[in-house]
Amino acid sequence: MALRTARTHELGGHEPRAVQKALALLEAVARLGSGATAKEIAHATSTPPATAYRLLNILVADGFLVRIDDLSGFALGRRTRELAGAAPSTEVDYSQVIDTVRGRTRFGVYLATYAGDRIRLLDRDPDHELTGETALTTHVHASAIGKLLLANRADGNSLADLRKFTSHTIVDLADLAIELTRIRATDVATERDEIKMGRSAVAVPVRDDTGGVSGCIAVIGRTGRLDPEDPELLDLLRSSASQITLCG
Repeated sequence: MALRTARTHELGGHEPRAVQKALALLEAVARLGSGATAKEIAHATSTPPATAYRLLNILVADGFLVRIDDLSGFALGRRTRELAGAAPSTEVDYSQVIDTVRGRTRFGVYLATYAGDRIRLLDRDPDHELTGETALTTHVHASAIGKLLLANRADGNSLADLRKFTSHTIVDLADLAIELTRIRATDVATERDEIKMGRSAVAVPVRDDTGGVSGCIAVIGRTGRLDPEDPELLDLLRSSASQITLCG
C-alpha cells in the first residue's frame, strides 16, 4: 500500500517507517473491529498518541479508514476493502448472499463477525443509516447482535455493570441469563427498544468451518414495522446464513 505522495511531507521525512506504522494501524483496526478508538489503536500498536492521531487522519483522508457515525472510533474504509478484495481468498463470497437478503426485505441488513468478545460490522447496509454503532459494538447486552455473541461465549453470564439505555434494556443478570439460554436454544437473538427506542432487530448465527458461531446476519428496523419473530424473515435469514462461512 502506498500513501498519496502529496502528503509524504507530513510524515517527517521518515516515509518507510511511517508507512510501516500506517500498516500497523490498519492491522490494529481490523483486529480490534469497527469502532476502535484512537487511544485503543495507539496502545495496540505501541505508537505515540500524537503520531497515531496524525496517521489516522491521513488514512481517513485517503479512504483507507473511515470514522464511524458518532466520530468516536474508526473502521476500515473503501480503499482497504478494495485491497482485500483484490487478493485471492478461500472464504465464501458473502456479498451476493447479503444483497439477496436486502432485495427481499425493506429493512437494514448487516453482516457482523465476532473476534473474541468484540463485534465488527463487516457489511453495513448502504441504504439504511445505523446510528449508535459504538453502543452496539461496545455494550453487547443491549442488542440482538451482541446478545447472540454473549450466548455463544463461554463466559457470557459473567457480565457486570450493564448500562441501561432504555426501560427495555435487560440489565438484571438473572434475566439476561434466561435470555441467553433462550438464544442458545433457538439460535435467534432479538431486541425491541433495548438499545434505542423505536428500533428492533433480529440476528441469526453465521458459523465457521468448525461449526462455531463466528458472526451473524442481522436485520434492523423500526419497532412496529419490523417483527423480529416473523417466520418468513427468520427462514430467509437462516437459509442465507447457512450459505456463508466466516473465520472468527
